[in-house]
Amino acid sequence: MTQVVAFSAATVVRNGRTILDGVNWSVDERDRWVVLGPNGAGKSTLLNLAAAQLHPTSGQVKVLGETLGKTDVFELRPRIGLASTAMARRIPANETIIDAVLTAAYGVTGRWREQYDSFDEEQARAILDEWDLSHLADRAFGSLSDGEQKRAQIARSVMTDPELLLLDEPSASLDLGARESLLASLTSYAQSDFAPAIVMVTHHVEEIPVGITHALLLKDGGVVAQGPIDEVITEGPLSEAFGLALEVTKRDGRFTARAK
Repeated sequence: MTQVVAFSAATVVRNGRTILDGVNWSVDERDRWVVLGPNGAGKSTLLNLAAAQLHPTSGQVKVLGETLGKTDVFELRPRIGLASTAMARRIPANETIIDAVLTAAYGVTGRWREQYDSFDEEQARAILDEWDLSHLADRAFGSLSDGEQKRAQIARSVMTDPELLLLDEPSASLDLGARESLLASLTSYAQSDFAPAIVMVTHHVEEIPVGITHALLLKDGGVVAQGPIDEVITEGPLSEAFGLALEVTKRDGRFTARAK
């Protein structure tokens, strides 16, 4: 099985503060990972390394077979799908949803004078349909609800058929209905044989879709536990990561956690 992400003693230091500390971690092409941990644990930094948006201070990070610091990240990044709040802020509020997805083909936000062929148009519309956005194709991104914007971000991130899909808190801030609807879509996508390797960051075990195969727990920039999800999302590792005695249950493939 092909390895798409490989961290070897990856460390990130900013202003004298260690944000990520000697992380060893790898993702195979058929893996679907969730990354959890408290605020300040290093989750977003880890995702930015995997997205080739950041270089490690020390150690080594390989993404899609390329070593960061020894490759052209501008050629590497189009092979990676990324949905995050930072990316959403770059999409003009007046951009239509169809154009927000379509412009991913050129790696830009905001349609200008690019020329798109019929294949790109068909692909974008098929993706809108897949993510239940077809009826919003001509709506402005800024006019959508949080849940609709989250879907649009994910749709944009898969436009280029990425070899690695990175999702930064895809269901954060959503109401219960919007969250469950999005998680159902993510479950279907994660279980597809055609989906790429997936790494998803979240704060809550309740937001882990069915189909996620592995979990990584971080605390203070270090790894608390990693491996198959049923071995990691358990009371001991979660309690250690969050510094609180937790009771963890699983029903129909979904997890819940609460203080003991």
